[in-house]
Amino acid sequence: MSRYLIAVDLDGTLLRDDKTISERNIRALQAARDAGHEVMIATGRPHRHSIMYYEQLGLTTPLINFNGALVHHPKDTSYAVTHRPIPLKTAHDIIEEVSETKAHNIVVEVTDHVYFHKDPQEFYGPYAERALSVTSGDLLKHLQDEPTSLLIHATKEHVDNVRASLNKVHAEAVLNRQWRMPEHMIEVMSQNTSKALGLREVSKHLNISRENIIAFGDEENDLEMLDYVGTGVAMGNAISQLKVVANEVTASNMDDGIAIYLEEKFGIKS
Repeated sequence: MSRYLIAVDLDGTLLRDDKTISERNIRALQAARDAGHEVMIATGRPHRHSIMYYEQLGLTTPLINFNGALVHHPKDTSYAVTHRPIPLKTAHDIIEEVSETKAHNIVVEVTDHVYFHKDPQEFYGPYAERALSVTSGDLLKHLQDEPTSLLIHATKEHVDNVRASLNKVHAEAVLNRQWRMPEHMIEVMSQNTSKALGLREVSKHLNISRENIIAFGDEENDLEMLDYVGTGVAMGNAISQLKVVANEVTASNMDDGIAIYLEEKFGIKS
């Protein structure tokens, strides 16, 4: 049998709603690895919020974080790290446009260093967990490095206006997506960022063809990835756009969709 690269998103895909991995999914992924296939994580999460799952699965592959803005290898320091940050001037311009009247708060991440425009309340606490450093205050003053990610928690009345401005004024430099949860959170990334680009790098490193990549996802940030790979699998709980792009649709994240697909694809008993 040909060797495959199996790429899994985390939230809404591999993870159940309580942010745990089911035993069936763990067994299926391990069985795939035992059969000679490669398994990797491709997530919008930063390294600090995904490494625990990487270690739980016992992975030895590169890791795609921030939707492809950071591609690195947690266990191989010789692996060439790819970082696709937002140009600093663009980040400053965006922050200046929205910080005072259009956003509850702004969260900026430079890999695992976190900056808040306003002191983080309980709602924003998770973003600071496991951070290498946390800085609060005037972002135009404190942010002096190109950011990996910029999160705008827009006010309800301004969310559409903010996205329209990003698409019109800054489209050449950045792309933006709106999260389903929490509401009105706009994620801003470098324009040349996607999980698909990250997978292209990793598959080349592993010498696995594009046709032999299987990717699982559920959200807007998985669109490019599922469109790029040989077999894109949308979860049963995925957005409708993703199901249109995908080659296959499996069960939901709560019903072991990844395991069900892999068991059938590779004849795995898990």
